[in-house]
Amino acid sequence: MASRDLSLSSITAGLKTAFIGQRVIYYPRLPSTMDTARLEARRGIVEGTVIIAGEQTEGRGRMRRTWLSPSGNIAMSIVLYPDIKSLPYLVMIASLAVAHSIETVTELKTQIKWPNDVLIRGKKVCGILIENEVKRGRVAYALVGIGININLKAADITGISGTATSLKDELERTVLRAIIIRYLLTEFERLYLQLPAGESIYKAWRVRLETLGKSVEVKTGSEILEGIAESVDESGALMLRRTDGTLIKCVAGDVTLRHQ
Repeated sequence: MASRDLSLSSITAGLKTAFIGQRVIYYPRLPSTMDTARLEARRGIVEGTVIIAGEQTEGRGRMRRTWLSPSGNIAMSIVLYPDIKSLPYLVMIASLAVAHSIETVTELKTQIKWPNDVLIRGKKVCGILIENEVKRGRVAYALVGIGININLKAADITGISGTATSLKDELERTVLRAIIIRYLLTEFERLYLQLPAGESIYKAWRVRLETLGKSVEVKTGSEILEGIAESVDESGALMLRRTDGTLIKCVAGDVTLRHQ
């Protein structure tokens, strides 16, 4: 599906949020919504501004991996100025908002994979990237990047067909991106306004984590750790129980299931 299904008016029409998405900057084509959002944040653009691209040509995920976002998908970044205590909750809010939006619009069941992926039937449908700048103990800005596979055909793209999916692949029909975006922005704001008290957000995120209780490998830099994904703490860190019984706190990393 070409970018004709997405426009500034289609995104904002009927959007009843107080500030998230009340300013939308839409580009039919853009190298990176995160790069543009960072420039706007450093200029002091109003909180809740959303940068959206109909097509993103140089997107990236965690650890600077390439994130494919051809025409027909959702690529967006939200500019925020939260309290520093709220930073650990941003990935939780984003993943919950994506999961709720997909389920509301499509009735597809979603799961969350630690730390930042949304899955459908075990395959990745969404990636989330959080970037922030902290100066002298205060948050200068925080950016929430969200990429959702909407009308992508995963089988046509080398390297992702076995691990990724899209709403179109699951439903066997195209999905209007503007509808997903409006639900997403509304849900994101609802959760964001619950901060700084984030206990309910943490609990809702933890319940959806498909990683917990499973035998996993966690890659952190050049190190690979093995064990049982036992729990997550309120900061979002994964508690990994090693085979020798020790408990290790993993702040970031890539998780894969171990072959039994």
